[in-house]
Amino acid sequence: MSRSDLIPPSPDYADAHAAHEAEIDASEPFALFGQWLNDARAKEPNDPNAMAVATVDENGLPDVRMVLLKDFDAQGFVFYTNTQSAKGQQILANPQVALLFHWKSLHRQVRIRGAAEPVSAAEADEYFASRARNSQIGAWASEQSRPLESRFALEKRIAEYGLKFGLGKVERPPHWTGFRIVPQFIEFWRDKPFRLHDRVKFERAGEGWRQSKLYP
Repeated sequence: MSRSDLIPPSPDYADAHAAHEAEIDASEPFALFGQWLNDARAKEPNDPNAMAVATVDENGLPDVRMVLLKDFDAQGFVFYTNTQSAKGQQILANPQVALLFHWKSLHRQVRIRGAAEPVSAAEADEYFASRARNSQIGAWASEQSRPLESRFALEKRIAEYGLKFGLGKVERPPHWTGFRIVPQFIEFWRDKPFRLHDRVKFERAGEGWRQSKLYP
């Protein structure tokens, strides 16, 4: 069986910048993550804050989807969701979560593993208030992850909630909030020629971090 024409060849490193970058060097992970995210903002054509969120269901089957990072600091990485959605229910049942950032334009990845915890009501309220009004109404109208009989049914619910709130303030739905992933492990990966990639792992150790290099 021949290799599928859909699969591209391995990259040619003749002029790839990744071949010439210095090794990853940092004493703690959050400042480095901030630098890489800032680089991605300058290079990635769409959604530099996009990340894959992996959870497991009640049968232990992994589930993964893309979401947008909305905040991060030394406490963790925050995204928002409907808690009645598949990912919301899975996180509430089993808060062990993995994240993955892949910045193709930079030949870089960041892998994060840790436990999810709800953000405070004040944090969720503040972020919800910053969203576009249509997105706020959509948070009420969408029964996320549940079967949808037709697009018209969704549009009807949007119209109904639009009328309900009128010109007034749209309050945050009680089932809509954020999760903060408190990392135990953070790995930085950078592409290098001939699959000899640069990998550095940070593992939480008390109040600090233990750093180690990994074979590619």
